[in-house]
Amino acid sequence: MALCGGVGAMALPGELIVHIFSFLSDRDKLRASSVCLRWRECLFYPALWTELKLRIGGSGSSSDESLKLEFLMRKFGSFVRELQLELAPVEGCLGPSNSDPSTTRMEPFRGEESNPQLSERWKDAVVTYLDQVLCVFASIRNNRNLQRLRLYGDTCILQQEGLLDSSNLHQIGRGDKKINEIQQLFMEFLSNSRQLRWLSCSFMLGLVTPSSLACLSNPSAETLQHLSLLDHQLGPLIPPPELGRLSNLRSLALDFSDLTSELCGLLASPRRTPLHCLSLLLNGTALEIKPLEGTATEDDWKALVRVSTNLRVYIMALEVDNSELLRVLKPSLPLERLHLDSYSTVVTDATLELISLQYNKTLTHFLLLRDDPDFPDLSINRNEDPLVLLAWRCTKLTVLVIHGYTVWSHNLIAISRLRGSSLELLTVSEESIDFDPDQSVCMEGDPIHNLVKEVSLGLGRVWHPSLDSNLVLSEPTQHFHQEVYAFSTGM
Repeated sequence: MALCGGVGAMALPGELIVHIFSFLSDRDKLRASSVCLRWRECLFYPALWTELKLRIGGSGSSSDESLKLEFLMRKFGSFVRELQLELAPVEGCLGPSNSDPSTTRMEPFRGEESNPQLSERWKDAVVTYLDQVLCVFASIRNNRNLQRLRLYGDTCILQQEGLLDSSNLHQIGRGDKKINEIQQLFMEFLSNSRQLRWLSCSFMLGLVTPSSLACLSNPSAETLQHLSLLDHQLGPLIPPPELGRLSNLRSLALDFSDLTSELCGLLASPRRTPLHCLSLLLNGTALEIKPLEGTATEDDWKALVRVSTNLRVYIMALEVDNSELLRVLKPSLPLERLHLDSYSTVVTDATLELISLQYNKTLTHFLLLRDDPDFPDLSINRNEDPLVLLAWRCTKLTVLVIHGYTVWSHNLIAISRLRGSSLELLTVSEESIDFDPDQSVCMEGDPIHNLVKEVSLGLGRVWHPSLDSNLVLSEPTQHFHQEVYAFSTGM
């Protein structure tokens, strides 16, 4: 009880109490704030809350989550310097019920006819999402000290099947008006900002419009170093005139279809700070809305690389045909990370051959994922497995992740021996691994045990195949959002 009297900890100056509390985690700070009024006053001192990282949604009650968000934003929104927020309005409340909680990839939306309850649940999810976004921007609209804003909305299912056209928004209480209010608050925040360095808005339903960047204040246009604007449906979100204002941009993430020749020419201007990181999302299902015509050509890439000599590029291609993929993989593109993900599309051995030949000096990360019960064998009718050739040719390869394609055990051993300890991450799902019957006859003991032993020897560390494919397969848009951050910060 001495803590609540005039002696002991309560006798310490407020500045010293604040310093002591600075060593606590955010969760412990909130718990300590309930001890007494003095602690509560000290714990909500602005210096203790320069960063706020939240994920709202999921298995908890939507009303409880909204109350927590409202409390935190009311307390810290006006002065926080870094805000990272992930909103998942559909997780646990939309989509077909799934008995496996570990499942991470959203099943395709089946429409109202297959589940008549989806309509009301969808409306509730959209209302909750809109209210939460309104709460966030109403709190930070006048925050001039915010330097890093990272927002991700797990809203893919809300944008399928045309659910979010104007007629559907009219069915939701003030849905269309809330969208307009959110866009106005976002533009107001941009105009009031003074030292914004990182702006990332990924798949935030109804937030960013093609005219949003025009509201960015001149001071923030000078300080901004990273920009990421992505949306499932909209056209270009970064108009060339606005990109021209961002002369000190070092990192950029956008839809591949938005990287036009004009935009690439602006980035290649010698009057700008050289671009260091470029992250591109190529969504095959959206190519009808966002065609590849007019995107950066080979000459555009050459001009950009001449100015930005240290440029590194990360590409995620989601459900993209091989013909379209070959169109975008230009020889002069300094590709460092490549993620090929699909539900049904099969990457061919010829595509892998081109990748391993063109990017043998730059490729460090390669993810080849396919979420389908059929596991195609890319080594059929070939003397050498294309994945083995890729590991052999790409001498800087440090990350290799494979699921959904057949990987023969002897080829996996060859990959581990070719790259050795320099291959820092080798993740292959157990479902993808197959064993040659002829070789199994000649080997003693359990083939899986022998495989683990040989791959571990090749890598110089203990290795095991991934037993749970859900640990390999992540929701693509969320993975891209997180990988852009790691890629752009040099992680």
